[in-house]
Amino acid sequence: MRILVFLIILVILFPLVFFNIINVSFGKLGLSLEATALLLLLTFIGSMINIPISRQQINSQQKRRLYSYFFFYLPPQVTRQVIMINVGGAVIPVVFSLYLMFRTPILPTLLATIIVTVVNKVFARLVSGEGIIAPFWISTVFSAGLALILARSDPGPVAYISGAMGTLIGADLLNWQNYKKLGSQIISIGGFGVYDAIFMSGIVAVLITSL
Repeated sequence: MRILVFLIILVILFPLVFFNIINVSFGKLGLSLEATALLLLLTFIGSMINIPISRQQINSQQKRRLYSYFFFYLPPQVTRQVIMINVGGAVIPVVFSLYLMFRTPILPTLLATIIVTVVNKVFARLVSGEGIIAPFWISTVFSAGLALILARSDPGPVAYISGAMGTLIGADLLNWQNYKKLGSQIISIGGFGVYDAIFMSGIVAVLITSL
């Protein structure tokens, strides 16, 4: 019985604690509680919205049985790949980063973003048939560390911008030429395995710099 009560309390408290952590993080960026809640709501809803921006043809090899190689020739199946941009994982982080640029030192932000971009380009994994996966801890560690080194007086905005934009550019945009190799009919920029990295790295990086 005690275990059940503990689990119920944990389920109730965890979202509250998590939201409080996020509120503290974004509070360091100048957002009120209401603005933070609105941003999170838009980000969550936006994660389910993808806007088509490009289409291209890809050759998707059909799975063939062993006898097919000897008796039949099966040509590659030509399909169209649709490239989309995720609202919650790309559009909103870009808009919010542009908003933060007005209160952020330019040179440290650009330098940190370039470094995080290169790191994500190196560590992002291309998963055939699915998409691109970027470990969020990589962006978090580098963006927070660089922000503390390059912008000691106000590292929060630098941490968020470099973490979010470095992940988006390095993991997704710089792999545009590899989209055809994935074999997926739909590619979502800022979605799939990159959405979590962009969202979490921004929050955690800012939280680390505010400790």
